[in-house]
Amino acid sequence: MPSATPDLPRALRFLDGGGAATALILARDWSDHPLGPPEGWPDALRISLSTILNSPESMILAWGEEELFFFFNETYFPLLGPRLDWAMGTRFDQVWADGWEQAKPIIDDAFAGRSTRFVDLPWKLDTDRGPADTWFTFSYSRILDPAGAIAGLSILTNETTDKVLAEQHNRQTEEQLRRAQEAGGIGMFTVHPDGTAEPTPSFCRLYGLDETDCVPSAVFEALIVPEDRALASSQETRAAGSAPLDVEYRIRRADTGEIRWIARKGEIERDAEGRFVRFVGVAQDVTERVEARLALAAEREQLAQMFEQAPTFMAMLEGPEHRIVRANPGYFALVDNRNVLGKTIAEALPDAVEQGFLEILDGVYRTGEAFVSESGRFASQAGPGEPINVRYVDFVFQPIRDATGQVSGIFIEGADVTQRSIAEENLHLLNAELEQRVADRTDELMRAEENLRQAQKMEAVGQLTGGIAHDFNNLLAGISGSLEMMQVRIAQGRGGELDRYIDAAQGAAKRAAALTHRLLAFSRRQTLAPKPTDVTQLVGGMAELIRRTVGPQIEIDTVNTAGLWPSLIDPSQLENAVLNLCINARDAMPEGGRITIETGNHWMDHRTAATRGLEAGDYISICVTDTGTGMPPEVIARAFEPFFTTKPIGMGTGLGLSMIYGFAKQSGGSVHINSAPGAGTMVCVYLPRHIGAADSAASAPEPAAAARGAGETVLVVDDEPTVRMLVAEVLNDLGYHALEAEDGAAGLKVLGSGARIDLLVTDVGLPGGMNGRQVADAARAVRPDLKVLFITGYAENAVLSHGHLDPGMHVLTKPFAIDALAARIRELIAG
Repeated sequence: MPSATPDLPRALRFLDGGGAATALILARDWSDHPLGPPEGWPDALRISLSTILNSPESMILAWGEEELFFFFNETYFPLLGPRLDWAMGTRFDQVWADGWEQAKPIIDDAFAGRSTRFVDLPWKLDTDRGPADTWFTFSYSRILDPAGAIAGLSILTNETTDKVLAEQHNRQTEEQLRRAQEAGGIGMFTVHPDGTAEPTPSFCRLYGLDETDCVPSAVFEALIVPEDRALASSQETRAAGSAPLDVEYRIRRADTGEIRWIARKGEIERDAEGRFVRFVGVAQDVTERVEARLALAAEREQLAQMFEQAPTFMAMLEGPEHRIVRANPGYFALVDNRNVLGKTIAEALPDAVEQGFLEILDGVYRTGEAFVSESGRFASQAGPGEPINVRYVDFVFQPIRDATGQVSGIFIEGADVTQRSIAEENLHLLNAELEQRVADRTDELMRAEENLRQAQKMEAVGQLTGGIAHDFNNLLAGISGSLEMMQVRIAQGRGGELDRYIDAAQGAAKRAAALTHRLLAFSRRQTLAPKPTDVTQLVGGMAELIRRTVGPQIEIDTVNTAGLWPSLIDPSQLENAVLNLCINARDAMPEGGRITIETGNHWMDHRTAATRGLEAGDYISICVTDTGTGMPPEVIARAFEPFFTTKPIGMGTGLGLSMIYGFAKQSGGSVHINSAPGAGTMVCVYLPRHIGAADSAASAPEPAAAARGAGETVLVVDDEPTVRMLVAEVLNDLGYHALEAEDGAAGLKVLGSGARIDLLVTDVGLPGGMNGRQVADAARAVRPDLKVLFITGYAENAVLSHGHLDPGMHVLTKPFAIDALAARIRELIAG
């Protein structure tokens, strides 16, 4: 600090020596300050302030017991930070507003005469370094005026932040070192000539001892395994100056009795005369490291034994020239016991070089990728004139890498598989011969199976034709017999008796038509009229009919799924199928029982659908379940065969289930039977879902009586003369004019003649290469509004577009009633 300030007035000489602090005092305007200008300050203030300004220590003067106006010397500047420009002469509580709560109790104690010195007291202050945690050592002393009254405070302060932080850093470093020692199992110790020890706590823990029990040194030396004590040496040996400085030995921990490995390093300190002063060392638990080293050594020893005793051949090659540095007995046997050690492959085994093995080894060494071979051919010759031994070997060339990861050699391992290769070749030849024999035998079996299938097919055809012939012979006998009796009675003039024979013939004809209908249903060739159908409503409408049919001894239950999907089917055929199933169920319950009719929705994946003979998709089901006698598996397997029945002769045709099966298949569905003897039967009909709304279930109107025609012309095309004759007779009786054609060509000739034709009636199956549909389409080309009625004995679905006919086209199935034909013709002509 500067000493005297010669240019100061005499009244301000008390400010001399304050340097920059004096400049701050002089620069302030004191005219409105409670203390007034410095020239008038009291002597006690002037003397105290002069002392502080000239002190080399960092000091503060707080003047006035109430106001505590703040003065400070130049040494104190760094502590003020942003306050420096305005703090001089300002109230203490304003200068240090952020520390006032902490300072106020200290100031009160000082004013009360209880001055205290504080060391390294922490303060949170806004200094010239910005807001920071700081530490200070300071003391507060009160100042009395000449009268003994309190005039202010003298505060000596010294920032100790750097010292505190350094001490904290040292403590943290020591703690980190201690934790590192403990984490690493490291302990330190000192042993003196008298045998006393100064161990660290971590050293004691290595031995399983408490710190107080770890001295003298003989305590932890006694825990060394006896066999290793000579390695660790004794206190007397160390005193003589011959203790080993770096050893590993085993101890038995005092607390657990566990054997642990200790690595100890130390240093002997001597005085100027060379006398032993102390032994200073560190110890570390290295059990895991030592055990790993011992395990590795044992593993290497085991590998060495395995190398020598292995049943396979092994060798180790070194360097890019593939020098053989080690080989086991198996390898020597492979190379005919030649002396190969220390030689390169090219030197030791020139025959291997000729077979391409050297190129393989070079590739493994260059790329670092192993090479594996199975049944590789290796020819070896012990010397000139010696026989050539051909062997087959499985082998692996595995790269050996050094500590840096570079390939330094190749390990060879393999097995002589010559005998196995020969056996495999013989087995291959034998398998080929057996495969040929199996193939020949398979061909024979396939031919036998084909012959069997053909025989079974012919047997089924024979059964079918036999059943048809039997039933039709019965029906034809009734028809032909009735016709003969009609001829007889007409010849006798007994015409009044003809009705009974006419009824008999018509009844037989109707039964024949029903039989044909069932056969067509089984063959999936019946004529169907499919439409979107609400099956729940259909089954509900049949309930009363079913009850009347099965009788009062059978209880009927119906279970309908809510929201049952519609299906595109022929409703009358489905009604017929459900009724037949209920009749079969009734026959299986002669003592009475229960029939349950249940509907449901099903989504079938590929696996589930395959078990039902269906494609994956959405289906509805109608299941009829009874509590009857049930069926064994062999009966279920034949249940859908035509004319197969288990009922007594005369009680059934055997066509009911076959008809249901044919109807379901023709509709895109299937039928499944689940039954067991004594457990009842469930027959489920699965039908495809129709996307869309079902048609209205309004009852069909009764056919109106046929009115007489007004001379309209109808062309009849049919290759059966009898059918043409009957249709023409009906037309003539109805007042229509009939034209006849025996085939499609003749029909087209009439259609192209320009004659008036109001209706075309044509059979679907016609001779001459043109079917009825083709005739109708050709007629529509020249007569677009021509109405068409197809009459057919079975459903040629491909011809009739699977029931999707053009407007104005209709189908009537043979055989048909004459009145039904007349009504249909009149209906079509009348529009």
